[in-house]
Amino acid sequence: MNKKEIIRFIMFTLFSISAGLIEISVFALLDNFTNFNYWICYLPALILSVVWNYFLNRKLTFKSNAEVSSSLLKVFIFYLFFAPASMILGSYLADYLLWNGTIVTLINMILNFILKSYMIDLSYLEVQLMFWKERNS
Repeated sequence: MNKKEIIRFIMFTLFSISAGLIEISVFALLDNFTNFNYWICYLPALILSVVWNYFLNRKLTFKSNAEVSSSLLKVFIFYLFFAPASMILGSYLADYLLWNGTIVTLINMILNFILKSYMIDLSYLEVQLMFWKERNS
């Protein structure tokens, strides 16, 4: 990993932490001041943190000039699967097993970070493979 990639990973991590603070704060407010089920508190928290994280990382970490619709579509597809899975897991742990909702949200945040990091690594490998194929054609 070169210096630029290390800096990019550090920025991605710091912005993910800031998004995590937004997510946990919104969740805690809804969880502590309403009688909503876990997923109703979790979903708006997740959406706000994703929007925050997407635009910060797009602009500052990756300095992307790609069309917003194509990159946003990738994020949408990721969360099309992650959001329902994390809401089901969270609801099961918090509403049925009676785990603390904040701890469950932290678990979901860690899973989200790991999966997004893995997805970014895959995208990076795809780009490298594309360049390698073009060079060797």
